[in-house]
Amino acid sequence: MNLPSSPSLRDFVNSESNQCVSCGLCLPHCPTYRLLKSEADSPRGRINLMNGFVNGRIPLNVRFIQHMDRCLTCRACEVVCPNNVAYGNLIDSMRALIADQPKSVDSPRKLFVINLLKKQLLNKPARLDRLRGLFYFVQKNSWLRRIRELSNLGNNNLVRFVAQLPLIKFPHMGVIGEKHGRSNFWKEIYPAINKKRGEVGLFLGCVARLTDVATLNSCIYVLNHLGYTVYVPADQVCCGAIYQHDGAIKDALALSRQNKSAFARYDIDAIISTASGCGAQLLESRITNGHTRIVDISQFLIANGEWGDVNLAALPEKILVHEPCSQRNVLQEQAYPYKLIELIPGVQVVPLPGNNQCCGAAGTYFLDQPDIANMLLNEKISALEESGARYLVTSNIGCAMHFSNRMYEDGMRVEVLHPITLLARQMGFKL
Repeated sequence: MNLPSSPSLRDFVNSESNQCVSCGLCLPHCPTYRLLKSEADSPRGRINLMNGFVNGRIPLNVRFIQHMDRCLTCRACEVVCPNNVAYGNLIDSMRALIADQPKSVDSPRKLFVINLLKKQLLNKPARLDRLRGLFYFVQKNSWLRRIRELSNLGNNNLVRFVAQLPLIKFPHMGVIGEKHGRSNFWKEIYPAINKKRGEVGLFLGCVARLTDVATLNSCIYVLNHLGYTVYVPADQVCCGAIYQHDGAIKDALALSRQNKSAFARYDIDAIISTASGCGAQLLESRITNGHTRIVDISQFLIANGEWGDVNLAALPEKILVHEPCSQRNVLQEQAYPYKLIELIPGVQVVPLPGNNQCCGAAGTYFLDQPDIANMLLNEKISALEESGARYLVTSNIGCAMHFSNRMYEDGMRVEVLHPITLLARQMGFKL
């Protein structure tokens, strides 16, 4: 998104909110309005609140902030808006105005762990890499799950979240051939196999580089086998989405500049993203120059992959496909994961019912607003149970973790993974 500078935030919120004609076409598409049946928790209601605040008619208080916080930023409203109101820019700008208010303004939204993650980890990738071994050791010994089962700490959102993180894996030093090896850190270059077809960069993300290494390794493996050399800049950082959606626009812009600098020194055809939320943020923050594109891995492989000589083991299973909001409403590329999975012989690819509604993950929303997030997930979990499927694929790490956490609690045996991970597995990659 191209957000205005801080001095003009109020002017932007005022002018853009005035573009809303209050037609209400957005209401049935808004997850929080459908759930809470509150006008103030709909896009139209929030826009009216924003306009009232910047024009001095409505005070900034706890209730006002709560209605802004309850927005998932799924942007389903933008897709159906007849007047093309830039709601995503509006809500981010309003949150930035809230963040700029004096500390005396009471706020229900600042979860300590989220602030800690933003200030100490998400913008410092080397720290995340160094934590990998610690998390792996703790997981291996099941310490957190024991704590959760044996003490009151098990009711703590942070303990519950960390206890259910995906199995921590390590970056492969060589993902081709038989010598895989492992390390806490990524190599800069993973050369193409056989005939070279191009060069691409891989965006790691922040949370994904710790909790979704299997997807990143799979991405490198598949790209290498299709003839692409993969560059992984060591100085890349978080895409900035978590910061921007929390009102920290300056921090988000700084991260965008650093990512632009990190990838600028490579003459690459594309920057590949495996997480749709990151891809949307990178695309809208315009971190590339010239011919380099920001492309989701599924779209890139369908557009550029040569699959004639690729052996894919058959998988006679039903595969449910979840469509993340960022992929559906922002990138509008939800068709590509289906096409990618359909390359695998024997699969039955089926959309997860309710893909037009957010699952509740929404970045850090499932930590900030766990009650609403879990209510939004209920219908999807019911659909999963009724389907009898053993696999759910999704192209967003936050959504994957949200689903996995809930299914662990419910004792469900459904594997949640990225489309590229399933594809690499059928190509013979040992994760």
